[in-house]
Amino acid sequence: MTGTARASYLLPIKAGSDRSGGELTNYLRDLSLTMEVIVVDASSDGVFSAHRGAWGGFVTHIPVAPDVSCLNGKVAGVLTGLGVVSSGKVVIADDDVRYGGPALARTIELLDRFDLVRPQNYFSPLPWHARWDSARSLLNRSFGADYPGTLAVRTEILRRTDGYDGDVLFENLELIRTVESAGGRLGAPLDLYVRRLPPDTGHFLSQRVRQAYDEFALPGRLIAFLSVVPLTIAALARRRLGALVAAELSLVALAERGRRRAGGRLYFPPSTSWFAPAWVLERGICMWLALGRRILMGGVPYGAGVIRRAASSRRRLRQRFSGVPADRSAP
Repeated sequence: MTGTARASYLLPIKAGSDRSGGELTNYLRDLSLTMEVIVVDASSDGVFSAHRGAWGGFVTHIPVAPDVSCLNGKVAGVLTGLGVVSSGKVVIADDDVRYGGPALARTIELLDRFDLVRPQNYFSPLPWHARWDSARSLLNRSFGADYPGTLAVRTEILRRTDGYDGDVLFENLELIRTVESAGGRLGAPLDLYVRRLPPDTGHFLSQRVRQAYDEFALPGRLIAFLSVVPLTIAALARRRLGALVAAELSLVALAERGRRRAGGRLYFPPSTSWFAPAWVLERGICMWLALGRRILMGGVPYGAGVIRRAASSRRRLRQRFSGVPADRSAP
């Protein structure tokens, strides 16, 4: 990869299986040719050693710092990595994100204008469940911007805010709101596409309720999704099938609007729009299951614990950062 500005790439890895022999190794090696790469690894000792043997020659491979305590392990990894980055720009990405050279270069360049950059992920390859989940991205694009598995941020603003809260589930939204509430400038170019590898089917299915829990951080969406199941049942009971079909076609149209924005048709095939009604119904059902977990368990299981808050409210963060001076160093 060529053409990237001075920046760091930060990859937090949760405990799991050995990935030292996969294509992730080649991806990290390619990244290291043009930028600092930091991998914060929460793996067990044996897997950590295998990763160190495979990656230690070209990345900074470190464990999560013992003094960083977060319910959300990904945030613990990010905060650990922020403590060792040597550049003023950092790209934070999940382990399934795969930047191409031009997208990476543009992302880093945009940090000259913004304090946080929010790219657009797309799945490749596209098994059925990736098409299903792509409908979520298209609906988000229709109303604004999607929530990707990668963000880029100027390290200075996070040092001024002392990082961000790691006791929430929707950690990327927490980071976005933290930067915004501290006076940071946000960039969300809809045409900045970054590839993401799809999960296997079992992992996809296991995440449905947990991802629905994120809606507790977005009250308007929370209410809308909680209404999906009751409205569907009422329409079926009254045999208003025409109304249901009209609602489903409206969702397809909204998703198609998101697909056509900013060249999205090159990355999202038409079939992804047709999955929108199924995704909305799934989210509506899982929203009630997530509510049940909140009532009965106090939150959603995560690792060895339970996380109650999806993300901090903007009001709470603005109160927290009301005394933080704005950064005027970038144009």
